[in-house]
Amino acid sequence: MVGGEEDWERAAACGPFVLRYGSACCRYNSRFPTPVAPMSVLSWILSMAFVGGALSVLAAAAFAFTARAHWVPMLISYAIGALLGASFLEVLPHAIESASSPERGAANLLAGILIFFVLEKLVLWRHCHQEHCEGHEPHVHAGDHGRSGMLIIVGDTFHNFVDGVLIAAAFLQNIELGIVTALAIIAHEIPQEVGDFFILLHSGYSRKQALAFNLFSTLATVLGGLLAYFALSAVQEAIPLFLALAAASMIYVAVADLIPGLHKRHELRETVKQVLLIGLGIGTIALAHQVVDRLVG
Repeated sequence: MVGGEEDWERAAACGPFVLRYGSACCRYNSRFPTPVAPMSVLSWILSMAFVGGALSVLAAAAFAFTARAHWVPMLISYAIGALLGASFLEVLPHAIESASSPERGAANLLAGILIFFVLEKLVLWRHCHQEHCEGHEPHVHAGDHGRSGMLIIVGDTFHNFVDGVLIAAAFLQNIELGIVTALAIIAHEIPQEVGDFFILLHSGYSRKQALAFNLFSTLATVLGGLLAYFALSAVQEAIPLFLALAAASMIYVAVADLIPGLHKRHELRETVKQVLLIGLGIGTIALAHQVVDRLVG
């Protein structure tokens, strides 16, 4: 229980972090206050935002790149599970909870799905005006011309931005909480990034391109941390929308782009493999969520 004016101010400042991890950050802050110089805090925010994002991408890449090329289509089932698990178990609940009302959170999600539908249409339109279009050749099924990969990168960028805001909010409380927050974010990002890599490879990106795009996307973590340091309250107001857009991208890519491809393999054995791998993807996200709860609990 927080008491006194200072503690209430400290609890209010925890706002963005509470969106994901509950009130543990306020209890942690009250217990371990650590006064530091402002520039020292900014240095911690920028370094941990960049290093944390890069570490999660590199760890995921090390796992994804050891997989043999002919495994990638099969492991798309794992990627679907990771996307659905991250969206429904992690991102979407916080998007709805942090919105002004559940209806507003749901409306943000619907708007996000529509936005990604339009984005995919624009990619298809551009492709049809440059090369042979799959819409004109219905029997061609090779790849998706990078559509899924592009949408995943866009959605992951929104998600990374929110992670940067959370890291900054934690470091503005104290260094110990900031470090724990960064470690928690790395833990929950790795399984999702593994799925992202498989989707990029499946979409026709080379391994170098997949790594480059994912590393570029992590720069949004640094941007989120920087903006939150200078304008935490203003950035906090945009968090529900960014979370909804991140969830919308994951749901849209999984349901509209990837799951239909699984139905091309309708043998019982392949179906069982797909269900098990989807379950494994969801399970790794759930396990990562439990690890995060233990780190910040």
